[in-house]
Amino acid sequence: MELIIGLVVVGILAAIFVVLYNRLVRLRNRTDNAWAQVDVQLKRRYDLIPNLVETVKGYAAHEAGTFEAVVAARKTAQAADGVAEQAAAENMLTGALRKLFALAEAYPQLRASENFQGLQADLGDTENKIAISRQIYNDSTLSYNNAVQTVPANIVASITGFAVRAYFETDGDERSVPKVEF
Repeated sequence: MELIIGLVVVGILAAIFVVLYNRLVRLRNRTDNAWAQVDVQLKRRYDLIPNLVETVKGYAAHEAGTFEAVVAARKTAQAADGVAEQAAAENMLTGALRKLFALAEAYPQLRASENFQGLQADLGDTENKIAISRQIYNDSTLSYNNAVQTVPANIVASITGFAVRAYFETDGDERSVPKVEF
């Protein structure tokens, strides 16, 4: 009788372990999928930037430093590895793009250009998609991290190597409300 009770207890513990492990795997996969969606949108952004730089270059060729900063920031962002490094690189790229758009403000002919307007609209659309993808990733990461850190799943997570993931966070500049003047 004691043997049967022992086997039942071991069976129940094994079943709980399997259920918790499978839940952690599903959450990890959901987080990986969400990051892949962020990555797709970031690649789309990277593809738009050279066209934007070339369009602005045609009107403001003497602003080489701004163009070089955008190209360097794009290259750094493309080479970034991991969420934290990617977030830092994206913040740098966003700052460089802000300077590029500020430069474009000085050239009314450029702002009126259909090519520039189309690229600016595409980039704006992509930025919105990045924000949505980033939110989905962070939400998935929250669910995953909660599972990894709460009892009893944290026991299974520590045994099987599941670790807390980093959020894709912006710098303080993106959190502040922009000043708009007319």
